[in-house]
Amino acid sequence: MYIASDKRYENMKYKRCGESGLLLPEVSLGLWHNFGDTGVYANMEQMCFTAFDNGITHFDLANNYGPKEGSAERNFGSILKEHFKPYRDEMIISTKAGYGMWPGPYGDGGSRKYLIASLDQSLKRLGLDYVDIFYHHRMDPQTPLEETMGALAQIVASGKALYVGLSNYDGPTLERATNILEELHVPFVINQNCYNMFDRTVERNGLMNMAQKLGKGVICFSPLAQGMLTDRYLNGIPEDSRVRTDGRFLQESRVNKETVEKITKLNSIAENRGQTLAQMALSWLLKEEVITSVLVGASKPAQILDTIKAVENTQFTKEELEEIDQIVFS
Repeated sequence: MYIASDKRYENMKYKRCGESGLLLPEVSLGLWHNFGDTGVYANMEQMCFTAFDNGITHFDLANNYGPKEGSAERNFGSILKEHFKPYRDEMIISTKAGYGMWPGPYGDGGSRKYLIASLDQSLKRLGLDYVDIFYHHRMDPQTPLEETMGALAQIVASGKALYVGLSNYDGPTLERATNILEELHVPFVINQNCYNMFDRTVERNGLMNMAQKLGKGVICFSPLAQGMLTDRYLNGIPEDSRVRTDGRFLQESRVNKETVEKITKLNSIAENRGQTLAQMALSWLLKEEVITSVLVGASKPAQILDTIKAVENTQFTKEELEEIDQIVFS
């Protein structure tokens, strides 16, 4: 039987979601990869134990995480039931709906029908009465924003989620959504978006500035650019890498000579800082006040232990930041 470490809160740092009362660990565990039916259950358990023993209280899912869709929630639900029941009130568990989940017109998008039905299914797979954060997973231009936000309001009112979040929104849509949610008195606290040294979309589309202006937190997925911001590709493409094992999210064409040269230069900066490249990539995100947490994925416990060290040094000199940008945008 799993017993959590008595020292689990000694080294992790926690940040507030914008102006809300909710604190998240600066490093959170994302279950997008390696928790589906193709993963090894015993390894999933060990990754969850390692995360929680080191202060990672936040575990992030979505209805379609797998493969197969729903399997990550089901597997994590089993781990919760077998090992984490005594610790439920110490945990932040989030899930989402917005992308295609089941056949037909009601298994995708932002309709009230889809969001409420999807969360009900997620709760069954997780074995929970509620999640701490429920996200709409993507903007849906085919559904009135008032309907989507109204569904989130109903979900909170029903007690099936404590807070709500928005994922993959841009700045202007975030502002509109926030106005609606505030009128409905919905505890909207956080945005989840892709953000890393290579992908600066949230800087260009106004999400970062708008989140800060509105007092909302930001949590970053793909903070390591699907593994490119690590030392794994410095000497070619490993056979066990995501490029080889799951080319859906990181294609071999992206790990080209030019990119490897940039990774090599960034790795030199990290070494001079006394960090691994992965640690520096996470620290680079956490230096921003608006960034509440970074979502790391892992295939083994050791990777979690490595990335957690990013919280130890999130200070950068002006020269380091300028050099990083020069490398990335060259």
